[in-house]
Amino acid sequence: MNTTRCSLLPLKLLSWVSRLLSSFAVAAAIAGCSSVKTHVDNGQVKARTFSWLSTGSRSTPDFAEGRKEAYAMVQQALTKTLASKGVSYVPSSGDVTVAYLIVVGNNVATTALNDYFGYTADSQALLDKVHAEQTSKDQSRGYFEAGTLVVDLLDPTGTKLLQRRSIQAQVLRNLPAEKRAERVQSIVDQTLHDVPISQ
Repeated sequence: MNTTRCSLLPLKLLSWVSRLLSSFAVAAAIAGCSSVKTHVDNGQVKARTFSWLSTGSRSTPDFAEGRKEAYAMVQQALTKTLASKGVSYVPSSGDVTVAYLIVVGNNVATTALNDYFGYTADSQALLDKVHAEQTSKDQSRGYFEAGTLVVDLLDPTGTKLLQRRSIQAQVLRNLPAEKRAERVQSIVDQTLHDVPISQ
């Protein structure tokens, strides 16, 4: 019997990242198989502004261009969704800090893009959880690709988790560029639709 393992291998191809991100289809949040939570609700979030989680400066890897496009798509969608809830982006010192994790994979390997999520125990636990969920499905004998988006709203210091939402779906390939942006926006809207925010 072949064994599978969780991998943090970098994504090498820009098109692969773009296709995986673009192909999120609205689906249920990922099922639980470990203690890490994919849905956290600590009540009303009071905010008028937000900033991205800063994980510090680090050297740029070879595959950074692919990541930049992926992050830009997600950040644009998150900014639009939060603006619709009355929360505007500011470069620093927002009322809340937004962190997000992108996990892409198939029934063999799983990769996390966590530059805007931080290198926490939750990051690895979420990656492990997604990998275990994907490789344990009955249909895992046939090849499939799936993407998961996890979004955290944190206090301004980035230390206290206020809200977490996640969504996972099978990957759809070869969407035109404009459809990719629409798909990502739809997924982000679905992910944050029930997050309670007040000014």
